[in-house]
Amino acid sequence: MRFVSHSPLALAALATVAVPEIDIYDVLRSPNADADFDVVTVVDPTGKRWTVRAPRRPAAGAALEAELGLLAFLAEACDAGDLSFDVPRPVGTAPLKEGGRAVVYEEIRGKRLNLAALEPGQALSSALGRAVAQVHELPVSVIEDAGLPSYTPETYRQRRLAELDAAAQTGKIPPRLSGRWEERLENLSWWRFEPTVVHGGLAEHQLIVTDGAVTGVIGWADARVADPADDLAWLIVAAPPDVFETVLGAYLSGRKELLDPHLTDRASLASEFALARWLMHGVRTDSSDIVRDAEGMLSDLETLLEESGEL
Repeated sequence: MRFVSHSPLALAALATVAVPEIDIYDVLRSPNADADFDVVTVVDPTGKRWTVRAPRRPAAGAALEAELGLLAFLAEACDAGDLSFDVPRPVGTAPLKEGGRAVVYEEIRGKRLNLAALEPGQALSSALGRAVAQVHELPVSVIEDAGLPSYTPETYRQRRLAELDAAAQTGKIPPRLSGRWEERLENLSWWRFEPTVVHGGLAEHQLIVTDGAVTGVIGWADARVADPADDLAWLIVAAPPDVFETVLGAYLSGRKELLDPHLTDRASLASEFALARWLMHGVRTDSSDIVRDAEGMLSDLETLLEESGEL
């Protein structure tokens, strides 16, 4: 399957193929569209909503197929009470002419998380930490049975080193940043963690909230067994420090056995290294806009670390 972009109307048409009983009244753009997936929300005359996702690239199509298997296991965990929130539940699929398929889900009701609105000690801040902990407490078999990646601490560290080497070879990574990351990746004491189920793509638009509770988590295409710090990386950089402390406290309370003194160190590293991965995404997809965006953010990070005395 080559790179293909699907218009909102094309996705709406696919929804009626996947779920013939849908009577479409309106088509809305979704905040979950990205470089890998086109996404829209379709609405029927009663106001009921469905989400339609279609992969734009071959790798995204393969990830979507694996995600479908995982969602079945996650739905069972939701129904059993192991997860206090819901996950997307596919209700139909439709083939794409270029290969692969689009998937239709009933929309999980609620609002997208607004991280800027969180406060320390707030119920929602604690609920967020507990939700992440519940994901990490899932048995790793849910990932392995779905055929998704599973890493040991050492294989995951080596994967990051290989990614760093590839990014450095582009000549677009500031040398001091590259050296900083390599030093941390070579510090073996940081990489003694217990691999867990990891969502892999947590962000505000992947979390559905209602009345101070997390009621849905979507976007599981990057799920894997790996470093739990990855799911905290976005929070450690985007949330105010006092809010992060509340989230982290609830998270730690929700983990049954956790002895990981470098959890937040690796989360900080992952948040920085995400810029290198964004750069490589732009290189692989031949997107000059993404490459320029990544270069600008890498320069800003270098300046920030220099001003704070960390570089």
